[in-house]
Amino acid sequence: MALRRLGVLTGGGDAPGLNAVIRAVVKRAANHGIEVVGLEDSFDGLIESGRSRVLTPRHVTGILRLGGTILGTTNRGNPFAYPIRTSEGVHDYSDRVVEMFHKMGLDALVVIGGDGTLAIADRFSRRGIPVVGVPKTIDNDIVGTTNTFGFDTAVDFATDAIDRLHTTAEAHHRTMIVEVMGRYAGWIALYAGVAGGADAILIPEIPFDIQIVAECLRRREQWGARFSIVVVAEGAHQKGGTISVVAAAQDGFVERLGGMGAQVTDALARATGKETRCVVLGHLQRGGAPTSFDRMLATRFGNRAVELALNGAFGTMAAYAPPDIIALPLEEVVGRTKTVPLDHDLLLTARSIGITFGD
Repeated sequence: MALRRLGVLTGGGDAPGLNAVIRAVVKRAANHGIEVVGLEDSFDGLIESGRSRVLTPRHVTGILRLGGTILGTTNRGNPFAYPIRTSEGVHDYSDRVVEMFHKMGLDALVVIGGDGTLAIADRFSRRGIPVVGVPKTIDNDIVGTTNTFGFDTAVDFATDAIDRLHTTAEAHHRTMIVEVMGRYAGWIALYAGVAGGADAILIPEIPFDIQIVAECLRRREQWGARFSIVVVAEGAHQKGGTISVVAAAQDGFVERLGGMGAQVTDALARATGKETRCVVLGHLQRGGAPTSFDRMLATRFGNRAVELALNGAFGTMAAYAPPDIIALPLEEVVGRTKTVPLDHDLLLTARSIGITFGD
């Protein structure tokens, strides 16, 4: 099949590096005489007429360093689960996407997204749409790829925030709790916690005992450390407890995690009698310019995605297997979460230098 017109979209939560992927896709495609159509707000660009635009190298000039996505995104959930009301009536989302894909004269689709978006891409691949996936998430929880772009930027920001909190914690002799994103995986908390010199790191993979954490902080106080830093992943939970949810899943949106930092703050204040404060980094971790590593990784992903499409390797995802960018079948990736292994070298290193995980 000759590749003449290629669609590209970004779905799920935003991540620094999305624009770098789009730029690479457009530039690689242009060099092969392929027209690229940017689809706005994820698969919504394949529902409504006028929600797409042709992208040329001129349109992507200067976007490498920009955060966010020039195409917009949405994380509304599974489009196969409910009908969509459009200006032309009510359509099943999936049927409409397939219909519009052909109506727009697209030959293939590059889908840039996280686990949810890639699962959707896999289902459309099974319905006959030639799809290539690009993994995106600051959480670094996609199976099969060592890194996702956006993760390094999120860790870099969180580390900088922890560095800043060290100074105020030390000045006021406080315990500072830093809640970071990551959903059901502790990658951001682990990497930022170690890089930022945290004294305790609480992650979803290791249910914690707050009394063990408190005892660690008390020991620090005894040998003269008058402040402590505790990094808490949003998906962390106590032994026998549950994840803290601020909004349940509904209307196509996944559940929103949060609040564990505040719970840990209250519990540690009671257990230690020490002044304790909480900072929630939240969406600050998603914003800003991507780091040089994320720019390079995103560019390599975009280039590889077009290469896979040119070779007819559809139903696959570009993945980082250092030092290479490889192709993995989407069906081997979706429906699974890459969590922190308990024997991961960085986790073991953290334990060996005295960081507690509350267990």
